[in-house]
Amino acid sequence: MAAIMSPFERQIEALRAYNACDISDALLKLNVAEAGFLADIILQTPSHYSSLLAASSTTPTPGFEAATTSRKPLIAPAHTVLFAPKSAVFPPSTLPPNTHFADFTPPSTITVISQPAGQRNAVLGGLVAGRIQKLGGIAVVVDGRVRDVTELQSLGLHVWAKGTSTVGAGAEARCVSVGEAIHVAGVKINSGDIIFADPVNGVVCIPRDQLDAVLELLPKITGADDKVRTDVLENGSGLQEAFDKHRKGI
Repeated sequence: MAAIMSPFERQIEALRAYNACDISDALLKLNVAEAGFLADIILQTPSHYSSLLAASSTTPTPGFEAATTSRKPLIAPAHTVLFAPKSAVFPPSTLPPNTHFADFTPPSTITVISQPAGQRNAVLGGLVAGRIQKLGGIAVVVDGRVRDVTELQSLGLHVWAKGTSTVGAGAEARCVSVGEAIHVAGVKINSGDIIFADPVNGVVCIPRDQLDAVLELLPKITGADDKVRTDVLENGSGLQEAFDKHRKGI
């Protein structure tokens, strides 16, 4: 007997019909900062598209199954992690003593890590990623650097990041919080916001309170673009003429 999806899980499934560019088009219409796009963050483990939750210690929630092909997005609520410079006393850490941020990973989430700009060290490596995966994490998005790329690939865990490093986190960085608001590439991300991690087009964050509005806009936007495409490619219309005819008023 098929599992019954919750209304939220049905919303996530509805998003799978679109790509990250479609999502940003909707967010731009809604005046969301930077159209939700997490700039310059790319997929670092593109060769592995196994079932990401198969080895998890938890049962996957319906609607959050991992993508099985390179072209499918991973979509799940954000779990936020904030790093600060090791040399700075502010902000103080809110993590309990003698704990690691990876141990707080909720299942069926995408971990999003904010790293101070300009650091040369990584804030995610193979051991940390393995723990996130073991707890049911679907993917990791790092606004900074990762290391142990071969090990990350062997895990089959999707990891997006700005770059790589050979240096561990302890060289320059310290984790100060989990579950609090962070900023990535000018985009504010709260835990529970929806991360749309598209292996082809990039990563977009949908504010949770805009999810209904995004889902209402998406078919209108993509439908208009289909009409523009037909008019331009098949009916001989000029591009601006087609834009004016079909996109205005959305």
